[in-house]
Amino acid sequence: MISPLTIALAVASVPFIGAQSWTSLPGSVFTPSEPYGTCQAASWPPSTIGQPLVPQQPDAELREMLAEVDPARIQNIISTLANFGTRHTLSSQTNSTRGIGAARDWLLRQMRGFAQSANGNMSVYLDSYIQGPASRISFPVNISNVVAEIRGSVDPNRVYVVTGHYDSRRIDVMDYTGDAPGADDDASGVAVVLELARICATRRPAATMIFAATSAEEQGLYGSAHLAQTLKNSSRNVEGNWNNDIVGTGSSSPFSPINNHTIRLFGASLLYPASPIATSSYLSNIGLIGGENDSPARNLGRFIAEISAGASQQTDMQVALIYRPDRYLRGGDHESFLEQGFPAVRFTEAVEDFAHQHQDVRVQDGIQYGDLLKFVDFDYVARVARTNLASMWSAANAPALPRNVTISELVGFPAAAEDTPPEIINNDSQLRWSVGGDPLVASYELVWRPSGALQWTNSLNVGNNGTVTVNLGKDDFQFGIRAVGRDGRKSPAVFPLPTTS
Repeated sequence: MISPLTIALAVASVPFIGAQSWTSLPGSVFTPSEPYGTCQAASWPPSTIGQPLVPQQPDAELREMLAEVDPARIQNIISTLANFGTRHTLSSQTNSTRGIGAARDWLLRQMRGFAQSANGNMSVYLDSYIQGPASRISFPVNISNVVAEIRGSVDPNRVYVVTGHYDSRRIDVMDYTGDAPGADDDASGVAVVLELARICATRRPAATMIFAATSAEEQGLYGSAHLAQTLKNSSRNVEGNWNNDIVGTGSSSPFSPINNHTIRLFGASLLYPASPIATSSYLSNIGLIGGENDSPARNLGRFIAEISAGASQQTDMQVALIYRPDRYLRGGDHESFLEQGFPAVRFTEAVEDFAHQHQDVRVQDGIQYGDLLKFVDFDYVARVARTNLASMWSAANAPALPRNVTISELVGFPAAAEDTPPEIINNDSQLRWSVGGDPLVASYELVWRPSGALQWTNSLNVGNNGTVTVNLGKDDFQFGIRAVGRDGRKSPAVFPLPTTS
């Protein structure tokens, strides 16, 4: 029998059901009769410990910020960038009206304008270098990321980065003279970055927030690679990259009405080959414990999806978690962050239209090709921006990720000898983690889900302690530990690794 508490929590977890008609459409991730994250195909074993997980709700300040996202401003950003003709990495850097140089300079002026309202809290700069001839680079070229940074008021070395690339391309990736408007790919992502920078400029997050319009993505992720490497070299603690690339419309074919309110979120597994932690011994251990779906990137994705669910009345959007590093055999700027060992995810519209991506502008056999402004839905981009803003602001004001999270190899296993204490011969799971050093922490929370489930389903607040033992079998559940702030904001979860200590 379902208890009254479970029913109450299930209702509380989806307060928007009925208020927004799209949540009941086929393809909706929300189920009004079940707690958040429930999947019948992965609902065993049931648990009576803790409570069903209730998505974090936006506070008054965040609701106010989400209301400031402006589709008209988004339209102006995308149309301005598209009107530079081409933004190819190798195009002119001296022409004031056409080419990547004109786009760079315009973006820099926009960021500096935001900084004027930031009371000295926002710095704006070009992250630039000269790239010599290389793959898809035929001559030395200046590559510049346009960056705005708000220094954290409590934990400035902890960093969250939102990115979108402002370069564009044609079918021939080396054609830098023909028109390449790049309205969806990726002026739409840059619009998200600029809106977040504008809205956050007048606020002070606890951790540092970086807003970066990156360059040379189409030529091989050159700009983002330089930015991620720079952050790594300066020992910045990057706890998340929100990469927005092709986020311009939900109406592409094959179309379903739910797509207008869906953004895909791609997250790499622990098996991602370029990750610096993916050593053979590490991957062997992960394979033995079944932890491949609990990478920092996928747990960042779960966090973003949960925040979006809690704020869906304001974002008007759902997040569809995709268990891939990117679209099938494709890539983007977030991979530069993954390669430095940082959690990173990619947002992309529900269905891409390849007639309007990487195409020369033309009409052929009655079909309009080209990445044109008319194919972008500015209200959709605004919903994507709100989804980014809700989750990135929440992370930047929550405590940092818990450190050194482990699960005991001694508790909850068969006896090793006749004198093995009977109290550890059970199906318990014991987790430990480091405490102290984070002034934002009020307590910690254990979260878990059945092994086959996509999202965390249950939680248990364990106080401001560095250990918890629960009567939950480690065979059947995936666990995570997250930090909880005094205001209730929660960090993404961290997956425990086995230890004998």
